[in-house]
Amino acid sequence: MLKHKKIVLFCVAVVLVLFTLTFFTAVHWTIFLLLFLVWLGLTAWGSFDIRLNYFTKAYSSKPNSTTKEIALTFDDGPHEMTEKVLDLLKKFNVKATFFCIGKQIENNPELFKRIISDGHLIGNHSYSHSENFGFFSSQKVVDEITKTNKLVEQLSGIKMNFFRPPFGVTNPMISKAVSETKHLVVGWNIRSLDTVYEDENTIFERVKNKIKPGGIILLHDTSQKSVNVLERLLLFLKSENYSIVAVDELLNLSAYEN
Repeated sequence: MLKHKKIVLFCVAVVLVLFTLTFFTAVHWTIFLLLFLVWLGLTAWGSFDIRLNYFTKAYSSKPNSTTKEIALTFDDGPHEMTEKVLDLLKKFNVKATFFCIGKQIENNPELFKRIISDGHLIGNHSYSHSENFGFFSSQKVVDEITKTNKLVEQLSGIKMNFFRPPFGVTNPMISKAVSETKHLVVGWNIRSLDTVYEDENTIFERVKNKIKPGGIILLHDTSQKSVNVLERLLLFLKSENYSIVAVDELLNLSAYEN
């Protein structure tokens, strides 16, 4: 059973117990309020931290790994900066995983094809990457995933199994949608925040300090600062004798349908 269902059942059980107690003794209303706030806090945390598997199973790392392997992932492309990212990856002979937005694929079809021809893995990152994605109905989420999958299949013949929700947000609607489309949700456990911080040193140090075997790093192929951080990161991982692999190899999962 998913974690949020367990929490809901637990909270309902506590409410019933408290309500029953009101027939025998005074139960202050603040106890009910506190219980509600705890539930609300857990729900919010579970929605925004994909690693918790709160609403749906997400593959965010290779737990308990002792092998110095790590996966590099890039979100929100293909973008004009993707070419620089691909050039760097080729220079270091590294394979990565790109979670692509449907609209961006339409805008940059040749770059998208280069990602594949260079031997990198691709995954679904929705069609629109709307800021309101977390409020979409399950059917609208299905439509976004399906539209991008069809677009990719038309351009490359590839049927993607991996899906990464925009912003890493999960909820019951997204959980229902991925269950219907039968996609595997891929998260991360090393978040660079390269779309939040402006200082390259801050971004690099944040990632470097979280490096450990079996990790999945989240970067974005959408800015020059991320490209600069990537070069430093590739040099650091090489110095630490890490093997950089695609997500399917790290997790031993099939990225594409046969």
